[in-house]
Amino acid sequence: MSKCEQCIVRQLNSLKSLNKDELIRISSCKTSKTIKKGEVIFEEGDHINGVFCISDGICKVSKMSSNGRDQIIHLAKKGAILGERSLISDEAANLKATAINDMEVCFIPREEIIKDLEKNPGFSMNVLKDLARSLKNVDNVLVDMAQKTVKQRLAEMLLNLEIKFGHNSENVLNIHLSREDIANIIGTATESAIRLLSEFKKEKIILLKGKNISLIDTAKLKKIAQGF
Repeated sequence: MSKCEQCIVRQLNSLKSLNKDELIRISSCKTSKTIKKGEVIFEEGDHINGVFCISDGICKVSKMSSNGRDQIIHLAKKGAILGERSLISDEAANLKATAINDMEVCFIPREEIIKDLEKNPGFSMNVLKDLARSLKNVDNVLVDMAQKTVKQRLAEMLLNLEIKFGHNSENVLNIHLSREDIANIIGTATESAIRLLSEFKKEKIILLKGKNISLIDTAKLKKIAQGF
């Protein structure tokens, strides 16, 4: 694992605001870890006492609902920082993070980040911007859940996956989600998600092969997402 001051991943998050001395200090106290697919990085209620920086891989960040089902709030990829909110509020984690594929993460202790928040206004401002973006995304999820149909939410989710993760040369999305994960993103039963995916496939909007999803007709997906 590279040193923080040499790591290109930091250019993707708020750590880019830290100066060389701050990065060297953080690098000396961070710990690096491989997280296997399906492993939990942290649970709801855990006292994280730091933040995780994703060097590679993707994880799902979820919240357990009262009926016992996970609602996936967002998907975090390379460059994302996990645990900022708990760190600033000094409270237990409100969400759970689980690896979707094999991941490499760095853990930075709370006291080191707090030092930089207190001394580096540029870093503090970037952390605040990240938190604001996170809250905005949650607002959008809440509105979509309340006002959009499951079919609209599925279409929008597929379009967002392409924007966030892109696709390979064969037009297959660069993320492989289980049908249950898809259901937990759009807030429906797994059976309903499977039925709607099959419907999209039948209408030649998408192509399915196992966990591989190819978007064939994005124009049609956009219309469905908008309620047409």
